[in-house]
Amino acid sequence: MNRIDLAFEHTQERLLNVYFTAGYPELEDTVRIAESLEKAGAHILEIGLPYSDPIADGPTIQESSTHAINNGMSLKKLFQQLSALREKVTIPVILMGYLNPIIQFGIEKFCEKCEEVGIDGLILPDLPMYEYEKIYKPLFEAHKLFNIFLITPQTSEERIRKIDDLSSGFIYMVSSASITGAKSDISEAQIQYFNRVNSMNLKNRRLIGFGISNKSTFDSACNYASGAIVGSAFIKQLTVDSSKEAINNFVHQILEK
Repeated sequence: MNRIDLAFEHTQERLLNVYFTAGYPELEDTVRIAESLEKAGAHILEIGLPYSDPIADGPTIQESSTHAINNGMSLKKLFQQLSALREKVTIPVILMGYLNPIIQFGIEKFCEKCEEVGIDGLILPDLPMYEYEKIYKPLFEAHKLFNIFLITPQTSEERIRKIDDLSSGFIYMVSSASITGAKSDISEAQIQYFNRVNSMNLKNRRLIGFGISNKSTFDSACNYASGAIVGSAFIKQLTVDSSKEAINNFVHQILEK
């Protein structure tokens, strides 16, 4: 069974997925931060592949990507780092990135390396659903990689149901049509969207992302999904203090009941 499915089996609610950028704040921090997040209590790790022209990332994550690229991060370097990942990390690990650098690396080679180092799933916002279904789905499945699609408040019911049919693991429920970034609260319009999707009785679990920054927004999101994804707020934490103790405190503050 894929580790993502196991995580949802073991944690039925309030599942925390934490995003961080590979190679940030320092080039060799990737596995250290992953290990610290697991020990702190995170349930899923989402490692961002730095890219110079992201379509969905807000300024905080964009700046961390630029910094990581300047540090020397690349897909080749990341897979070298991740070769030691499963000696230290047991929870699910997802790679989040964009198609262009993966195509340049070679998609089949990329999937092979993902399986080799123990990656469980991929989030590729600019991968068209049609291309995934007709071209890449057999390749991803051959290498035991769940493909996780995003939906937004503007996604039609027809498309959501198609995504539900094609998805594995969970659906990434983008909380708003804006780019990533920490927000202070969840709006009434977002709640209406969450309720609308919940009423569709989809087969896949959902995690809410974009704007989840603290215990309050995490708790609110967990009322409408199995859990939530924290990204920009954690990157800001790493910018200030990336120590094991600081990471532990960050996760505990979000998960405390």
